[in-house]
Amino acid sequence: MLIDMVISGLSLAAGGPTRTVVQLSNSLAAGLGAEVRLISQSHTGARILRPQEKAVECWVDSTSRTASLKLGHPGDQAIQRALAKRKPHIIHNNGIWHPLNHWCARAALRHDIPLVMQPHGMLEPWALGWRSTKKRLALALYQRRDLESAALLIATAEQEAENLRRFGLRQPIAVIPNGVDLLGGKWPSAKEATALRAERRALFLSRIHPIKGLENLLTAWAKVRPEGWILQLAGPDEGGHLGDVLALAERLGISDQVQYLGEFDDQAKWAVYRNADLFVLPTFSENFGVVVAEALSQGLPVITTTGTPWEDLRIYDCGWWVEPTEAGLCDALMEAFALPAGSLAEMGERGREYVQRYDWSIIAGQMLDAYRWVLGQGVLPDCIRLD
Repeated sequence: MLIDMVISGLSLAAGGPTRTVVQLSNSLAAGLGAEVRLISQSHTGARILRPQEKAVECWVDSTSRTASLKLGHPGDQAIQRALAKRKPHIIHNNGIWHPLNHWCARAALRHDIPLVMQPHGMLEPWALGWRSTKKRLALALYQRRDLESAALLIATAEQEAENLRRFGLRQPIAVIPNGVDLLGGKWPSAKEATALRAERRALFLSRIHPIKGLENLLTAWAKVRPEGWILQLAGPDEGGHLGDVLALAERLGISDQVQYLGEFDDQAKWAVYRNADLFVLPTFSENFGVVVAEALSQGLPVITTTGTPWEDLRIYDCGWWVEPTEAGLCDALMEAFALPAGSLAEMGERGREYVQRYDWSIIAGQMLDAYRWVLGQGVLPDCIRLD
């Protein structure tokens, strides 16, 4: 099976979808023998995330013209070149709103190729409310029509699938989570790592963006003011929001407990995880939240919000799942800080065991089963919802 995997950009500074799309492509080609063409665009000279598997072809056209990138023209050219060489069995369109995603949907329709669309959380209620005027215009002009042309939608959790139905989309929906690199056996256990540190660390690692709820986290932290703990922030600053966050820490009088570590590449981030004792993602909205799975894989208990689909943290006793409010975060932090290091480590070990279900080989297998069903080559997979 030949799959064209399309995404608007592969910048190393981009968020989670870039990494999950590349990892899915690697896993489809490596363990399952699928042929994958990863199609995208980039600015000339930009550093991009490339697949590790040689079986994944990279069709990435570049340009020095910013306007051309915004209109998706280089990516559209890459799509057309790939189609001219060989017609794929499936086109998997990752993301919405960007013109390249629109050109991708049009190409699928024009060439009569089944289209799979994965919004990656871009139709979640909070995301729809962010810069909503442009999105309403895009929906009226092309985006709703493109979504309705898909043979299958992909949601990463039941919560996202329900929101796609509320949005009015009636096609089959496959609920397939993102995967995670499981490096657990390679690193010391959380208990061993904790024993080596006198200072205890709570970690946030994600984009520094208003959707992530960092201002709520800082306000909650200032109320708790835990002794012997520091809050570490890591990830790319988006739109200058880091300045707002650090200014708030100063006003709250907790600058001495808040550290910004900077950005980390895909290898260096693992050391940041295993140097922490607790992971916090105070986000307002995530369709999945791959950083939660990454933290669990490194034996960290997690505090996150009901804006994510991670209720299992509470069910499997490996973290806290609370309202995305200052009060909700404050309660969770107080409970976490009251626990001895050994108890936190035990929660982390439960999380490490739980997260094994998100191994990329399992996730890629589910995706391939969904593709086969779309092509009429297999029975209805358990992951697909028809209503």
